[in-house]
Amino acid sequence: MKITGAKVFVGGPGKNYVTLKIMTDQGVYGLGDATLNNRETLPAKYLEDYLVPALIGMDPRNSEDIWQYLYRGAYFRRGPIAMAAFGAIDMALWDIKGKLANMPIYQLLGGKSREGAMVYAHATGADLEDLMESISYYLEQGYKAVRVQCGIPGMPSASYGVSETKGDVENYITDFSGIRPKVEIWDTDRYMRYMPGALAEIRARFGPDLKILHDVHHRLLPREAAEFAKAVEPVGLYWLEDPTPAEDQDALTLLRQHSTVPIAIGEVFNSIWDCNKLIEKELIDFIRVAVTYAGGITPVKRIVDLAGLHNVRTGFHGAPSHSPLSMAAQAQINAWAPNFGIQEYLVLGTPECDALFPSEHRLENGLFHVSDAPGLGVDFDEQEAERYRYKPGSHPIVRLEDGTLWNY
Repeated sequence: MKITGAKVFVGGPGKNYVTLKIMTDQGVYGLGDATLNNRETLPAKYLEDYLVPALIGMDPRNSEDIWQYLYRGAYFRRGPIAMAAFGAIDMALWDIKGKLANMPIYQLLGGKSREGAMVYAHATGADLEDLMESISYYLEQGYKAVRVQCGIPGMPSASYGVSETKGDVENYITDFSGIRPKVEIWDTDRYMRYMPGALAEIRARFGPDLKILHDVHHRLLPREAAEFAKAVEPVGLYWLEDPTPAEDQDALTLLRQHSTVPIAIGEVFNSIWDCNKLIEKELIDFIRVAVTYAGGITPVKRIVDLAGLHNVRTGFHGAPSHSPLSMAAQAQINAWAPNFGIQEYLVLGTPECDALFPSEHRLENGLFHVSDAPGLGVDFDEQEAERYRYKPGSHPIVRLEDGTLWNY
């Protein structure tokens, strides 16, 4: 069996998905996702100009050897562009493998460990009461876990992931008005004074059973993160996400010395080498890598296995920029992983998205259920894809009130 060709598609309904389709001489094809949010054309060109030509003639069943060929064969390794491209290829090869076996990928990994995987939604509000209404909405939809973010009184602009308009539930934060990023203003002192009390009010309103998650998005210094984590301990958070910049991994040692709040980190990590020490030292409780950005199913399974040895659970990244293919790959791992924790899930199921990526996976009562379709369980309609083209956009950047550039 040989790879005979591959196509790369860039575009989608309101997003710039990067979709790879690998074809074989037996008529079986595999799909993969290389979407790198706001840098989408870069992994697409890497695939088209460098990687796809090298794949022609290879046996797609040898997914492990091909992954090593891509990773070890490159003198300059890792990085989000390369790993997203590798991830798309690896995903597509597993898709082919599952189709040949007539099995969903979770069966090739070892079978199901659960019938449904718990997901969490993003509840946001321009202010606390607006956030409370958003939480109530998701609870009515059957969610058992929500990530909560709200506007901070006196903050010069909206805080991370929050609209300034009440009732505006906007989860996709890419701005397609141009390539130059908009600027958000951040004030750590206001955040530190306000947010612990706001989280306590959420717990008091919704009771002990709701799983509450909160994302700091790298905004605090190590001492501030330790103080904040200690202050919110009585809330009983399911996790505190990205309290400090991911590059400074020693910062989590200080946090661990002062608080028992569960820590989730890793959505910007690209490989096991970014997180192996954090896992081995048990400085985190949830690992947040994404199958696309971390190089595919093959390397992410290794991360999950390592995490399982050290009491670290999965909490894969699932922002709205993730393609349904990426989410399906993560869902296959979630069905298998004995140390599964939770999955971030922002609803992708618009009619346009379902037409582009048809599947029978389903969300029901806060649990994601994978179908028994072979491979990833998601198809791709090339005719639908003709409706979409790449549209440049950007995330905001963050500055302090005095103009200092801060962590996004």
